[in-house]
Amino acid sequence: MRILEEFWYGNIEPTEYDTSSCKEYKKLLELICRNEEKLQATMTDEQKELFSRYTDAVREYQMTTDCLIFQNGFKLGVG
Repeated sequence: MRILEEFWYGNIEPTEYDTSSCKEYKKLLELICRNEEKLQATMTDEQKELFSRYTDAVREYQMTTDCLIFQNGFKLGVG
């Protein structure tokens, strides 16, 4: 699976993936940023640090999950 991981993490990139043309993606990203700014404006420094650690863990979890889904999808397509 190593080659699929390299492909997933962008070390092997056959094509560029452009999210700027996807209106839904842009809207969701703007909503996430707007809500995060509002939320952080209400937080203490300690809460901001905890939230930062939480979002880092969620991001890492999502990347790992997305990579596994990609690998499984690739196996289904090849198999």
